[in-house]
Amino acid sequence: MKVEKGLFYTKDHEWIKVEGNTFTIGLADYAQDHLGDIVYVELPEVDDELEAGDTVASIESVKAASDTFVPIAGKVVEVNEELDDDPALINQDPYGAWIAKLESDDINTDELMNDEDYEKFLSEEA
Repeated sequence: MKVEKGLFYTKDHEWIKVEGNTFTIGLADYAQDHLGDIVYVELPEVDDELEAGDTVASIESVKAASDTFVPIAGKVVEVNEELDDDPALINQDPYGAWIAKLESDDINTDELMNDEDYEKFLSEEA
């Protein structure tokens, strides 16, 4: 499984990229691999206010349906509309095919894993 350096990760296998008061969320390689071929992504709406733990997207694959959760409260400022037409982009490039960008005045990454901790977490799950 590929783990992108410089990102934060959740135990639910989402990745987070923090840039100033904005963070981008996507699905880690491990998650897309276990879901299989992704056929549908239900994206949030721009301006949605999400609390930590809320569903940011619902993802359907040939194997299962799964929710993706936002680990940090924020307001959705952009969604990856390319996923409407081609949800399999997540399978092809999980770290390039982000789901949403959110703005937050309080981006706290203390509960998230850095890339090294996430790699260790994956090795323990295997």
